[in-house]
Formats: sequence, structure tokens, C-alpha cells
Amino acid sequence: MYEVFLVLVIFLVIMSLSVAVFSIPIQLGLFATWFIVIGLGLKLKHSYQDLQASIMKGIYNGLEATLILFTVGALIGTWIAGGIVPSLIYYGLQILNPSIFLVAAMIICAITSLATGTSFGTAGTAGIAMMGIGASFGIPLPLVAGSVISGAYVGDKLSPLSDTTNLTASLAKVNVIEHVKGMLPVSIPTLLITGLLFTIVGFFYVDEQGDLSQAEGVATALNETFNIHWYVLIPAAVVIALLAMSKPAIPVISFGALLGAVWAALFQGMDVVAAINTAYNGVVDITSGVEFIDSLLNSGGIVSMLGVIALILMALGLGGLLDQVGILRTFSNLFDKWVQDSTGKLTLSTMFSAFLGNLFGSAAYVSNITGTKMTEDLYDDRNIDRRVLSRNTEGGGTVTTPMIPWSDGGIYMSTVLGVSTLAYLPFLWFSYIGIMITIFYGFMGWFFFNSGKKKNKVDKHSA
Repeated sequence: MYEVFLVLVIFLVIMSLSVAVFSIPIQLGLFATWFIVIGLGLKLKHSYQDLQASIMKGIYNGLEATLILFTVGALIGTWIAGGIVPSLIYYGLQILNPSIFLVAAMIICAITSLATGTSFGTAGTAGIAMMGIGASFGIPLPLVAGSVISGAYVGDKLSPLSDTTNLTASLAKVNVIEHVKGMLPVSIPTLLITGLLFTIVGFFYVDEQGDLSQAEGVATALNETFNIHWYVLIPAAVVIALLAMSKPAIPVISFGALLGAVWAALFQGMDVVAAINTAYNGVVDITSGVEFIDSLLNSGGIVSMLGVIALILMALGLGGLLDQVGILRTFSNLFDKWVQDSTGKLTLSTMFSAFLGNLFGSAAYVSNITGTKMTEDLYDDRNIDRRVLSRNTEGGGTVTTPMIPWSDGGIYMSTVLGVSTLAYLPFLWFSYIGIMITIFYGFMGWFFFNSGKKKNKVDKHSA
């Protein structure tokens, strides 16, 4: 156990120094940690070939995420160039009232993420639009980012189209629809309470009249810079509709990126080659005269995703190493002795295991793996349905991903929304409330379904 804790402490020191002291890219910190774990593996008599194979296996298991990020980067670039994102901002300024903006932004992002199944795609499209509208109303950007991320992770956790939802259900050996149903007792009150908090803050904190002049100025600048019309939003409607019909994410998002390039050429007067090029390099030449709008819209492209993709590859490789060396099994044995017959301790064990996946594996995919695999036997031994396992894994893993500055979610959200992880961290109310409700249910024993398949614990260990 001391070897496990030593490795984890070294990891935290490396990542903390990288982020807070030396400003070294987080990817290098993760890369360095590979060799710390490899060193422990060699000491424990694992061959280097097996350790390298575990890195490759870990990366392979989550490789779909990197492919999606390529397409999302292209989508953001062409949708800005095609006027789709600017139009979303413009019409949002016409419709939304400052006092209800925060809760409206959360609801819009929640609906988008439920329909598309992607928190990253939601933040990169509707989220960027909400950031522009919120800034136009004079609302602090970390607060806006909190509402956007809260809404985006509703679908990442609940949508049957979400990769993490499907992955967690698969790892826990639960039907995905049953998994979603099992999360509703937590997610519905969490969403209602979070919406209420953003509503209260909007009414008592945001000045409804004081910022309208700035909003009007932004709308004017957007209208002068882009061709704003309702038909410019057709690609957004097409992509959301196709994803809602359960069409594969990668070709749908790629098709959306193509439509964005076509729209840039047809309706924004861009050269065809330049429009296509925004899919890779993003937009770099917008000069609307409003500084924060220019900063927000001069972005996107596959290039903008390369750092996040490198981070995910490093994180997935580290997750494979942690499994191969036996660190995950060590924690599983520790939890087995601690939990005994307490449903509250069982809940905490699963959530903590999932959080460790984000903290040390730096990716939601790793958290889904650690949450389920480190504690699944504890549920079987106690005759508890695995829907509870999958629910607790999402509660400690998926929604905590954007809290970690060096996780894929933390890096992505801070990059796309232009707000640091530590700045928006206090406003991730959907995540915090969901965690508290999940733990409360655990200690109360509420919504703990009986599996009806009690295992013989003695036989399992003897086998």
C-alpha cells in the first residue's frame, strides 16, 4: 500500500508543480508520470513489453474520444466562419433577459447535450454562444461558464447518446436505458435545485437594465461583421436532429462541419478554400470592434484540439498502466475491508474510485473504468443491483471531470470557454449538488435496488 500512495503522491506533486509553479504543459507532467508507474511495474517484476502493451490497450479503449474531438474542432471552426455561432449569440441577445439568462443558459445547454449526447460539442457550440451573450450582459464569465458546464454535463451523464453514459453502462454490465432510469432519482432533483440557484442569482445579482447598452452594441457589431439570418442556423438544426435520431456522432459532426464551410462560402462571402481551411486552423481574422467577441470567435479548428487530444492519449495510457501494475486492485481490496455492510461507505468508495480516475487518469473514460472495476464485486457480494454501481460511478466520475485542471474535461472547458478551471470551479453547482444527493441517498439506503443474484463470497475468492 505504501508503494501505491508513494506513486500517487509523486503524481500529485508533478501535476501541481506543472500547473501552479512552472507553467509546464500538463501533458508533459502526465508523460513523466508514465515512467514513475513503469518504474514501480518493473520493480514488481512486470516486463517492459507488458507495461507498454497496457499503455496501448488503455489508449485503444478510449480512442473514440480523440476522433470525436477532431470533428468537434472542425465543427467549431466552420460554424464560426459560417456565421452559425455568431447568429446564435445575436438571436440569444434578442430573446434572453439578463435576469433569467443564467438559468436559461443552463437549460439551453442541457437540452443541447441531451439531444446530442456530448458535453464537449455542447460547450463548443451553444456554450460559446452563451459565453458571448453573458459577457454582453456584463455577467462575470466564470459564473456563465458554471451555468454552461452544468447544463452540458446533464446530457453527458443522462443522454443515451453520450459516450460516457454508454461506457459506464457497459462497464457495469447494465442496459443503457436502465442505467439512465437508475440515475433519474438523483438527476431530476439535482437539475431542479441547480436551476433554482441560477434563477435566484440571476434575479438578485444581475442588473437587468445596466448592461443592455453593451448587449445592443455587441448585437450591432455581430450584424455588421456577419450575415445574420434564420437560415444560417440550419446546420445546427440538422446536426441536432441527426444526433437525436441516434446517428453515429463522428460522421454527423463531420457533416455539420462541412455544412459550416459551405455556409461560410455561400452566406459569409468567404473564399471556398479559406472556408474549408477553417476546419483545421479555425478562425483568426474576425475584427468586430468588440474585444471579447473577437477573442471568443477567433478560435476553433482541429489545431485547437491537438493539446486536448494529446492530454487524453497520455491519460488513457496512464490508466492502462495503473491497471496493469495493480494499483486499482490494491484500492479494491482496501475498500472491501472498509465498506462492510454500509451502503453509505459503499457509495463513497465507488465515487472516490471514480474521482481517482479523474485525478490520476485525467479523463472521464478512466474514471468510468476505476469507479466500476474497483468496486463492482462489492455490489455483487451485497446483493445490490449494478444500476446503483453505474449511478454512483457517474456521480463521482463523469460530473467531476471538469473540476480537475489537468483532466480532459478541465482542459477542454477552460480552452473553449476562455475561463480557467479554478475560476469556474465554485460555480459547478450541478456537479456539487448531484454529489451531495448521491451520498445522502447512499447513507439513507434510498434507491438501492436488490439484484436478486447474491454471490457466494467464499466461493468467489477461493476460485
